[in-house]
Amino acid sequence: MKKHPILTVFLVLAGLFVFGIIAVSVLSVMKGNEAFLTEPVAVEKIEGPIFESLDTLKKLKALENNKSVKVVILRLNSPGGAVAPSEEIYEQVLNLKKKKKVIVSMGTVAASGAYYIAAAADKIVASGGTITGSIGVIMESFGLKRVADKFLLEPRTIKSGEFKDVGNPFRDMTESEREYLQNILDDSYEQFIQAVSQGRNIPLEKMPTVAEGRVYTGRQAKEIGLVDDIGNIYKAIELGKKLAGLPESAKVRWPKEPTAFEKFVSGESAANLSIDKILSRYKRHLPLWLMPDALGLNSI
Repeated sequence: MKKHPILTVFLVLAGLFVFGIIAVSVLSVMKGNEAFLTEPVAVEKIEGPIFESLDTLKKLKALENNKSVKVVILRLNSPGGAVAPSEEIYEQVLNLKKKKKVIVSMGTVAASGAYYIAAAADKIVASGGTITGSIGVIMESFGLKRVADKFLLEPRTIKSGEFKDVGNPFRDMTESEREYLQNILDDSYEQFIQAVSQGRNIPLEKMPTVAEGRVYTGRQAKEIGLVDDIGNIYKAIELGKKLAGLPESAKVRWPKEPTAFEKFVSGESAANLSIDKILSRYKRHLPLWLMPDALGLNSI
């Protein structure tokens, strides 16, 4: 069978085109993957409410194992979130610090759970107007008993233990339940202030005067020892290079920004926003004291 030259050329060009797309995709993934970084300084972002830690943990672990990376700049822009994921990231930053220099650069806000994470770093740099601190733990719930009574509703609960339905909004909280929840909160708070005390070299007995749940500006935080220096992310990078003994010319790998095509494929287009993502974006606008975890009970 005689081959048509035009068809052959078309097939070759189509094959090259497909190969090119695959090659670009692979290089794009490698470029955005912390495991393939070759620059000695890497910037990693932690943004928005902290309710999940897995993605951040994997990125920090990859940076820890990458021998080319000498300095990690953690760019924090978060009002905090749930206790458990904040603690997990804090522990991973401690592990990362054993092999690399870790510098935190605070953005608009780095408070509560975000400050918990920052306490693990070698140094913390904040802008003068950064909102940080908020060292404390909060539990919140609401009562619907009066509403139920007004509409003649009769909530029914079947449980196997005294505290199984603690926080049930359709009845009054008992004193034993209040004490039970307070003990949980106090234990989380104690872990928080111990982490800050150790990370910032602040005597534990002085922590109650610092950890009152109040927020500070970056400049105020520097005065009481919660922040090391005032400046933007370039100041943090400069400090990191100096601590690691790197030249000023050392290259920096910035976080990879997804292309419009990647956003579309990953479902980031407006038409593909999931309820989960919509709620997550809504939570970004909540005040610091209204940051609940998935159960609405325990946050930092």
